[in-house]
This record gives sequence, C-alpha cells and structure tokens, in this order.
Amino acid sequence: MGSKTFKGGVHPFEGKELAKDQPIVEVLPKGDLVYPLSQHIGAPASPIVAVGDRVLKGQKIAEAGGFVSSPIYASASGTVKAIEPRRVATGDMVKSIVTDNDGTFEEAEYTPCEDVTSLTKDEIIAKVKEAGIVGMGGAGFPTHVKLSPKEPDKIEYIIANCAECEPYLTADYRRMIENPEELIGGMKIILQLFDHAKGILGIEDNKPDCIEKLTKLVENEPRIEVCPLQTKYPQGGERQLIYAVTKRAINSKMLPADAGCIVDNVETIIAVYNAVRFGHPLTNRVSTITGDAVAKPGNFLYNIGTNYAELVEAAGGFQTEPEKMISGGPMMGFAMFGLDVPTTKTSSSLLCLTKDEVSVTEPTACINCGRCVEACPELLVPSRLAKFGDNGLSAEFEAWHGLECVECGSCSFVCPAKKQLAQSIKTMKKQVLAAKRK
Repeated sequence: MGSKTFKGGVHPFEGKELAKDQPIVEVLPKGDLVYPLSQHIGAPASPIVAVGDRVLKGQKIAEAGGFVSSPIYASASGTVKAIEPRRVATGDMVKSIVTDNDGTFEEAEYTPCEDVTSLTKDEIIAKVKEAGIVGMGGAGFPTHVKLSPKEPDKIEYIIANCAECEPYLTADYRRMIENPEELIGGMKIILQLFDHAKGILGIEDNKPDCIEKLTKLVENEPRIEVCPLQTKYPQGGERQLIYAVTKRAINSKMLPADAGCIVDNVETIIAVYNAVRFGHPLTNRVSTITGDAVAKPGNFLYNIGTNYAELVEAAGGFQTEPEKMISGGPMMGFAMFGLDVPTTKTSSSLLCLTKDEVSVTEPTACINCGRCVEACPELLVPSRLAKFGDNGLSAEFEAWHGLECVECGSCSFVCPAKKQLAQSIKTMKKQVLAAKRK
C-alpha cells in the first residue's frame, strides 16, 4: 500500500542534506539568558523572581498566567539582572526576565518517577503542566491544555507529527534517529491518558531509516504503529496530517479533538517523556542551524534563552554574509532583522541564505493559470482571496472561505506571476479575526 497523503501541496527543494547527517551537538550558553514571558499561545507567564535573586538551572522563574498559559524555567544558573522589555525574533518588545550566566550550571533537584504506569491521568497532566511544555513545532499551544479535551473518551488517535515537511529542517529527524526510545516513551505516557486511543507515528517516506527504526521499536506495542506518509509539503500541517492518517477533515471552527485526534510534534512528545519520567522541566530543545551562508550547518541542543548569535557561532559562523535570515522553515517561517534576540520554546530552526530569492522577483499580473488552486491543501482559490485582501473586501474574503487558509505558502510558491498570495491572505485573515474579536 502506498504512503498516505492529502489533496494539493507542493514539492519544494528540500535542502535537508546540509544538516541531515550531522548528529545533535549540545551547546552551552556563554552570555546572558533572556526569557520572554510570552513563549506560548495564551496569557503571558508572571515573574516569581526579583532583580538580584540567584536562580538555578531548572528553577521556576515565572508561573502560568492562567489556564491557557505556561510556566518558564531558568536554563542556566545565575543572577536576575533585569525584568524588562526585550526584542524577540518577531520584532516585538516583550517583557522578559534577564539573568547572567555564572558558568556553573548548578541545577535544581528533580523528582523522577520510576514507574510511570502507576501515575493517574491527573498526575500526568499536572506534571506536563508544571514542566512548562508547549507545542514546540511552532504554535506554542500549552500541551497540558491539548491533553485535557472535554471528552477524553472520544479521542481515538494520538498522532505524532514526525513529518518535518519544511525544507532544510532536520532537528526532528535527528531526534528520531538518536532518541527514538524517548519518543516512544512519551507516546506511551500520552496514551495512558486516553483509554480508547491508538498512537500513530506519521513519518514522510523520505526518512526510510526512521520508519525502519521506529517500526522495529513498536513491533510489540499493540497501541502504537508507524504510518508512512508521502513526501509532500505541507504534510506536517495539522489538518493535512489528520486527513492523511485518518481521512477525517477539520476546519477552522474545529479542534483536532472534534475529529477524535490529538497531534503533537516529536520535540514536544520527548519533552513529555522527560518531564513525567525524570521530572525535568522544559529548559532546552534541539534546533537546526542551516543554510548556504552557514559554515557548518547542524543540529544543536541548546538552553532556551540563549542568544541566536551564539548558535550561529556554534555552527561555525557565516562563511558568507546572509542576505536573508529566517526563523523556522522557508515556507512558513518569518524573516529576522538580526541575531541579537533570544531563543524560545518554539525556536525550531534558523535558516540563513546567501540570496534572497523573494526580493529579487517582481510580481506581475495574474494569468489565471489555476496553479495556486491545485496546490492549496484547503481547496481554496488563493488568487481570488489575495485580490479581496489587497482591496480590503472582508465580506467577500469570508464568503470565499478565506479563514480556512492554513497559511502554508504553497500558493505563493507555485505562482508563475510571483505574486505574494499567502502574504495578502494572511494579512486579511488577521484583520477579519481582529474585527471579530472586537
């Protein structure tokens, strides 16, 4: 049987060969650590330390500001220097806790659990919540909220997003190769929460070694199976992944739980394992530092709050000054203005390119070729939606289902006129949603 997939999508240049074969390397921070209090969807965390306090690695420094929020932990020992607004990767000024780094990495004590199967469901969710785990694939939704649906008995699938469909990114691939037991362990813990669910590891078929390794690991696990997926972007999109695995469709007014599914990415599931089994709060993660401007692209386990510039230094620095720097992948990531910003829980990669392909192209008139329609995984008409957006026609935008756009960028990628369709649609989506909130 062939690999499963969805309708639409594109096949961009992968670029994964730059970092794919580079093992994960741990990078310890050298300078100050900066912890923005908004590293997740929901209410910002609230500081529980003051300037002058000494903190340990793994010590809670900010508590959740509400149910949909997440605590933050120090990733290195040192002294709190300031609690003030700091610039983050998106360009916003966000209130942050700043600590110096004393270089000792003195660590707080954790409480491991020898037998995770003895834990109740409430105990597991409490440990996940206390550890500050959020969706680490980019969205940053607090994981304890995702694992607490209104009707847990109706959850039938726990889907591990192992697709890593964005070009250039290889951090999840290295995790699956180097830490597969932790991924399976995390999946088994999550399955303890849902009596009627099955665990599915959705892996694109351009990772045959991962498919083989994980299939062997779960051969005696009746509740977990590996599902090969066709290599196609955006195969790792939540809606596309759910459809590929279950043939169930959801829209913008639904949650995955409404289709009996919960989706978590590789890094998040591993964080769940480390939190529940060893009591480790979320203080580090793996990211890919790559691109043709980087001297030695690779995958790095770094302490959250580390400056981006230090990660580039760990990758050998720039062999050529980059024209474009992107946080995340080239399809859904966002351009960065500089490297003097802190990493966060959702910093999955940094892509540095010697040439900005987008800025050198001049958009021309739409030729009504329909390629954007063929590529759209939501079966929309991007060219028309972009036109509505450019002209401020919000009613027409909604009538043509513009809010269903998943912002994957496939339409812009295939457009022969080089029109920035996704950008126009995303802008109008924000305006329409902001008006609805009012």
